[in-house]
Amino acid sequence: MTSSSSSGATTDVWPALERHLASVAKPARYIGLEDGAPSSSRAPGKAGWLLCYPDTYEIGLPNQGLQILREILNERDDAFAERGYAVWTDLEAVMRREKIPFFSIETHAPAASFDVIAFNLSAELVYTNVLNCVDLAGVPVRTADRADDDPLVIIGGHCTYNPEPIADFVDVVVLGDGEEVVGEMTEVIAEWKREGKTPGSRENVLRALARIEGIYVPSLYDVAYDGEFLAEVTPRYADVPERVEKRTVADLAEWPYPKQQLVPLTEVVHDRLNVEVFRGCTRGCRFCQAGMITRPVRERPADQVRTMIDEGLQRTGYDEVTLTSLSTADFSGIEQTVSDVMNLDTGCGEPGTQPPITLGLPSLRVDAFTVGLANKIQNARRTGLTFAPEAGTWRMRQVINKLIREEDLYGAVGSAYSQGWRRMKLYFLTGLPTETDEDTLGIAELAKNCVELGKEHHKNPSVTVSVGGFVPKPFTPFQWFGQNTEEELRRKINLLRDATRKVHGVNLKWHDSRASVIEGLLSRGDRRLGRVIELVWQRGGTFQEWSEHFSIDLWLDAMAECGLDPDWYIHRHRTEHEVLPWDHLSAGLHKDFLWMDWTDALAEVGLPDCRWTPCYDCGACTGYSIEHIVASATPPAGGSQGTGVDLTQGHTVPVELTPRKVGAQ
Repeated sequence: MTSSSSSGATTDVWPALERHLASVAKPARYIGLEDGAPSSSRAPGKAGWLLCYPDTYEIGLPNQGLQILREILNERDDAFAERGYAVWTDLEAVMRREKIPFFSIETHAPAASFDVIAFNLSAELVYTNVLNCVDLAGVPVRTADRADDDPLVIIGGHCTYNPEPIADFVDVVVLGDGEEVVGEMTEVIAEWKREGKTPGSRENVLRALARIEGIYVPSLYDVAYDGEFLAEVTPRYADVPERVEKRTVADLAEWPYPKQQLVPLTEVVHDRLNVEVFRGCTRGCRFCQAGMITRPVRERPADQVRTMIDEGLQRTGYDEVTLTSLSTADFSGIEQTVSDVMNLDTGCGEPGTQPPITLGLPSLRVDAFTVGLANKIQNARRTGLTFAPEAGTWRMRQVINKLIREEDLYGAVGSAYSQGWRRMKLYFLTGLPTETDEDTLGIAELAKNCVELGKEHHKNPSVTVSVGGFVPKPFTPFQWFGQNTEEELRRKINLLRDATRKVHGVNLKWHDSRASVIEGLLSRGDRRLGRVIELVWQRGGTFQEWSEHFSIDLWLDAMAECGLDPDWYIHRHRTEHEVLPWDHLSAGLHKDFLWMDWTDALAEVGLPDCRWTPCYDCGACTGYSIEHIVASATPPAGGSQGTGVDLTQGHTVPVELTPRKVGAQ
């Protein structure tokens, strides 16, 4: 086994690990050595962070959150940070047999030699992987069983807005943006380390962390039930906040990270330069947790975006860049930025002969994609475009507040086809509140019509329809909705299969409805699910987000053993005054605003983008001096939100962009 010492020195696991790599799949997952990843600098008194993604290396490496925090921490004098990724089942078997602990990628240091093991959680089905990584590290999986010198287990990411199902296994939960809060946490942890982590000091350091804005320490709160229902979650000490507010970085310009995006030696998903252009969204889609919890909108300055792209392409050697956000075409400087990117010299080849840059614009709103934008990127290599109408009919889109009319979609798709694209992908949800079969079949009708538009420009255009089962999430207007059963979701998918089977050019793909049901169980569960998660993990239920490993029977059997009713957790509607497991946490949104938005949804009333209307008082902007870019012209006719573009006419409406303060009470 390996060992560590308080001096900061540690024995790495590489000699024991290396001899087994030839016998496992994809050994390059475990060797590190990426461009841009120098070794961290351990030293006595420095707080050591192991930043983990609880999935395989090829899934987790592109995660920008880990890369950003790693750079920020390693720039500090009182911290060092490395990364870890969940090991695949074949290597796990070797590690358990040979007693090789979970390790970091950079130096192959054992996880237990760090002061913090921190996980980025973006999906509920990775919860069992978190337990597996902690156990492989030789650290007790339950918080109550950890000693003073065990690492703190910390989680962050979108799933932490309801961390209650895994509350028994984590010491600290971070709500919101991490750039600022990791520094404040490091100061507390580094002092604890310098003082020698004396007996009994673990609870003291947890109480100190709990006083930092954005930090939730589950063990410092008592949970009470009234029969089946949650009654209250209350702090055990007077200095622990009753309600934990999320952290928000107000100015992205102050955080131009990652400055050195990692370039892997092996193939990973999203293997390209990624540059974040803004955070948050004002569109108000009622199904979208990300759009709600990341409010308010904060744009990165266009000049900084262009600099990050230029320097990133030069340094990494990539000729592909993706501009990331929740709705990239809403970036106020998008057309000029795209034009500048298309004219960049990547340094690949002789001047005038270099391959064109591939530009990715994910999360495109169809009512923000214009002929002008299509023209800007027409010289890029065509890899397909993705749009997300989300629902098949205008009625359904009013319910979910995705106020896109059919002409918006057809205008965007027609613009793209006219500029040379041959392949489109359309994202939809099924199982939405009030959804009928007519709404479901509307998905097939939209796809068929998009193919017909493509035939006006190409011989064999194609449209891939990707359908996911809707899962209600915390801090959205749909958090009170009773999720469709697995049987109902499967029936709706079969409707679509029958409707699209004979339509040439339409390809249907769908998410496993069984996995959606378990995701729904975990997304709105309470602490009683902790034992369920533990049982599933103990019975081999890791990598549950992978179809070849997912087993709904593991979850249902564990629920039965714990005496818990899946229907009660997943399929029933919540009432207005029911205490929800996350009510003691805050994403910055007023609960009464969310309830009113839920009732508006049931009444099929859409709310325009708040950039175009008076403030809805959702609560997100309160306390922040944030300048929103607001178009002063009226929105286009037909329900499109705030683009200044009439896609049915195919031209841009002149718009004066003026900043205004938002959130004054």
